[in-house]
Amino acid sequence: MTWNVFVIGFDELSRRLLRHLEHAEDYAFHALLSLDEVVQADEFRFDRLVADALAELRRFPGSVDAIVGYWDFPTSALVPVLQQRLGLRGPSLEAVLKCEHKYWSRLEQKKSVPECVPLFQAFDPFDEHAVETIHIDYPFWIKPVKAHSSHLGFHVEDARQLQEVLPLIRAGIGRFGNPFDEVTAHADLPEEIAAVSGHHCIAESIISSGRQCTLEGYVQHGEVHLTGVVDSIRDAWHRSVLLRYEYPSRLPDPVQQDMLAITRRIIAQIGYDDAPFNIEFYHDTQSDRLWLLEINTRISRSHAALFQLVDGAPQFQVMVDVALGIAPRMPHREGPYAVAAKQMLRVFEDGIVCRVPSVEDIRRVERVFPGTTVEINVREGMRLSELLHQDSFSWELGVLFTGADTHDELLARIARCVEMLPFDIAPLSDEEVS
Repeated sequence: MTWNVFVIGFDELSRRLLRHLEHAEDYAFHALLSLDEVVQADEFRFDRLVADALAELRRFPGSVDAIVGYWDFPTSALVPVLQQRLGLRGPSLEAVLKCEHKYWSRLEQKKSVPECVPLFQAFDPFDEHAVETIHIDYPFWIKPVKAHSSHLGFHVEDARQLQEVLPLIRAGIGRFGNPFDEVTAHADLPEEIAAVSGHHCIAESIISSGRQCTLEGYVQHGEVHLTGVVDSIRDAWHRSVLLRYEYPSRLPDPVQQDMLAITRRIIAQIGYDDAPFNIEFYHDTQSDRLWLLEINTRISRSHAALFQLVDGAPQFQVMVDVALGIAPRMPHREGPYAVAAKQMLRVFEDGIVCRVPSVEDIRRVERVFPGTTVEINVREGMRLSELLHQDSFSWELGVLFTGADTHDELLARIARCVEMLPFDIAPLSDEEVS
């Protein structure tokens, strides 16, 4: 039997990785909605995306056995809505929103794992007295209740800086806020949550002083299972800027087991079931305390190649098998390398792209270091500020996935690959800056 699995925003990297699934011959993968529609669009109209997806599915002549996605919002909300419309296995929309709505998620976390939750409060960035409504001591972190990739997230040192960033938030919050409000209209929300729309923000006390990591797992028939733990390496100067993912985690095993225990408590509280997830944590090494950053209702696409390099298959295996209702056939430590990384190729100043690595440059890297994959995000002639889904401090020129036998060898391999991938970014002129 071959299962028909529909993938929202199917991209080339994932198409390549899905070939490495165990029993790959059992699946037929089909694209559902384009990458332009669900990732790269300037504006997301959620109800229109739902209607277009349903129309695509109704035109398909065979059975629709599963719908999956690995992108953040709006894909993360499209998956449960479409699953419910077609009677497919998956979590409820309300359970997904208890993770996706950052304020609602914090309330649920506080009920089940209060020791892992920072001080937090919701606020309206359009309120002319917004600065006075926040009662958390400076410094703190602010972000929209729905965004991703640190979009409109700011580390705020004082009231003056808060006043400076509020106009930026007001100008940009609607990109995700508008479609998120369309999503919440499909759900039965508690009164206190309904009052906090996609155009609100959340302020939180700082928890990012320790080591960051992500626990990847899934829930099936109410039972939480661990897939793996991935370390997140941050920039030393801009702590919100992510430089690299490393797998497997180098955190002590007792810490990882504590993370899993916390995960089981919060997942039970939310009632999330029959789907993958990933939860981001900070481990304060001085106090040995775990802080919960956020819950994502999907696998991480960024981690997929790392699992393939170390375990022998991308954790897409988990995403697909759980959606089909079968026990995931995910291998463990059967890949060609002991460790793997995703390195972000970043710069910290806006500019004009004058040169990117050629096809020959990329092929040479992938030939010299087997298993390595390179993705380029920019093109010659573009301005870096044209890039979508960037954090507030840097621009991602591309990414590099690679593996090695030891951690030291991994870092050396990354450095060598970066040398072999030449970029030329010209600084902006005074006229372009203004």
